[in-house]
Parts: sequence; C-alpha cells; structure tokens
Amino acid sequence: MPFALVLLGLVVFAQGTSEFMLSGLVPDIARDLGVSVPAAGALTSAFAAGMVLGAPLAAGLARRWPRREALLAFLVVFLAVHVAGALTGSFEVLLVTRAVGAFANAGFLAVALVTAVGMVPPDAKGRATSLLLGGVTLACVAGVPAGAVLGELWGWRAAFWAVALVSLPALVAVARSVPGGSAGDAPPALRGELRSLRSPRLVVTLLLGALVNGATFCTFTYLAPVVTEVTGLGSGWVPGVLALFGAGSCAGVTVAGRVADRHPGPVLAGGGVALCAGWCLTALGAGHPALTLTLVFVQGALSFGVGSTLISQVLYAAPEAPTLAGGFATAAFNVGAAVGPFAGGAAIGAGFGYRSPVWVSAGLVALAGGVAAARTAAARHSRRRQAKRPVDAERR
Repeated sequence: MPFALVLLGLVVFAQGTSEFMLSGLVPDIARDLGVSVPAAGALTSAFAAGMVLGAPLAAGLARRWPRREALLAFLVVFLAVHVAGALTGSFEVLLVTRAVGAFANAGFLAVALVTAVGMVPPDAKGRATSLLLGGVTLACVAGVPAGAVLGELWGWRAAFWAVALVSLPALVAVARSVPGGSAGDAPPALRGELRSLRSPRLVVTLLLGALVNGATFCTFTYLAPVVTEVTGLGSGWVPGVLALFGAGSCAGVTVAGRVADRHPGPVLAGGGVALCAGWCLTALGAGHPALTLTLVFVQGALSFGVGSTLISQVLYAAPEAPTLAGGFATAAFNVGAAVGPFAGGAAIGAGFGYRSPVWVSAGLVALAGGVAAARTAAARHSRRRQAKRPVDAERR
C-alpha cells in the first residue's frame, strides 16, 4: 500500500480520537458544565450531525479542488475548533465547535476516501478502505483510552488540547506526502454522479451502514456509565475497557479488509447475525465483569468488521460516482452515529437504566437484518420475473 495512504490513516487516527473520545469524558463534561449525562451525550450526536451534513456537501465542493490543499484546509479548521472547545466554559459553544469540527472532519474523510481508492487497483477498495479506517480503530485502541486517562488526571479539556497537538504534525505530513492534483482525476459531471446514487443496491447499503453504525455508537457513547454503574467496575477501568473495544475493532477491520473484496456476503450475513446476538448477550450479562470484558472485545471486532465491509460495498455499488460515494458513505454512517446516541440517551432518560442503550443497539442491528433480507427477497423475485419473461414470450 502507498505510504501516503498510511499517512492519511494516521490523520484519521487524530480525527477518530476526537470523534470517539467523548465516550470516556461524558460524565466529566456533564459535571463540569452543569448538564445531564444524556445532554453531554448529545455532543456525540452533534459531531455526527456535522459529519452528515458536511460529508456530501464537502465532497461536492472539493471535487475539483487541489487534493492536498483541500485536505490541509479541512485539517486547519479541525485543529482550530478543538482549541476553541478546550478554552470554552459554555456547553452551547462546545456543542457548536463539535459540529464545525465534524464538518471539517467529514470534508477531510470524503477527500481522503477518494484519494485512497485512487491509489490502489480497482479490485482492492476493501483493503484501501480498511487501511484508512485503521486510523479509526487505532484511535479506539490508543487515542480514546489516552483521552480518558487525560480526562481522569487533568480534566476533559486536556483531551481536547491533546487532539489539537496531534493534528499539528499531521498538517506537515499531509503537506509533504500527499500528491497534488484534483481530488478526482477528471471527475464525471455532478448531475451524472447524483443520478448514479439512486441505485437501489446503493441506497440499501447506505441504510444498512447507518443502522449498524447507529448500534455501535448507541452503546459506545454510554460505555463508561455501563461499566461503572452496571458492571460495577471503578472509573479507573474505563480507559482499559475502551482500549479493549478498540483492540477488537482493530482486529475486525484487519480481518474484514482481507476478505471483504472477495467474500462480502458471508462477512455481512454471518457478522450481522453474530453482532445482534452479541448485543443481546451484552445487555443480559452486563452485570458480570468477565463476560462484559469479553463481549466488549468481540462486539468491537464485529461492529467495525461489518461496518468497514459496508463502506467498501458503497464504493463498489457506485462506480459511476467516484467523488460523491465516499461522501455519502460518510454521511450515512454518521446518520447512525447521530441517531444511536440520541436513542440511547432517550432510553436512559426514560428511566430504563444504563443497559437500555445496549438493547437499542440489538434492535438496530435486527432491523438492519430485516432490511437486508427484504432486499435479497425482492432481488430474487425480480430475477425470477426477468427469467420468466422470455419463456412467456416464446409461448405466445
């Protein structure tokens, strides 16, 4: 794989740390800024909402921008809003900085996805996607737990400062290593790309991605209170539990990246069933530390293995939309990342306890399975009708 692709993965690591690190900081932010835990959890939804809006818009705007300059511009904005977030004492201002930072993150990721798949052969999109998303899993393994440790020692603002500092060398790396040129080589007309995005296969894949990622974020956002309030472990365990989830996600992305290009069906079908069963078992066994710790690793692997495969399938399903496919994939997955924490917070706020987000995750994955089954049945029915038409014509 090209070295520039590895560097893009490292930048995604810094941005993924920012996106995920609130899982270990939500209780601290709630206490410091005088808001409830579900309200603080809305910061994750604000970040996801910024990415939902930013991904397709930024992808469209950056279609003909110089690739390197577009990446640098998005990264500078991302760095600046983290400095502002670390300095503010207002929850409302922090909420705005999360949304703006997410917009910049979405723009960077949309351009980076186009750049990544353009660096590899056409049949290696799954590997390129998994390498880029490896930065996200590295954030779960190292960045998020490190942010939780910083929050435990010096408060949640230290984690925001750390993300800003990590982004500085990333600026230099992108400026020196990413080649210039447009974000897409002679991209198709925008109207043509938008038409190709109406494909039923693509729409269903985007919906599945939103549901699976919603399930992931629904539980991950409230993993800290689950560990401390339900499992009964002390707050000092939170960084380790987050790292365990990240280690699982890293394993899942690595394995999926090797098989997703050739065998996406078994990965999605088998992984989806196991993922739903795993969330149910997590909800039922959350009071048992050993079982919970095991399932945190397993669910991290399944969530990111299935999720990264769905992203690569979006790129395969939209070959006529090379520029916007990555943007819409990012948007769809962050629709889930916005809805998931909101649904989990609503369940907690309704008095169902800290296990309830895990049950919501199970329900979202079950819904994804139902959608996939309905799409498969409809596709089979359509093929049978098409095969029957020539026979009927011959009889006439």
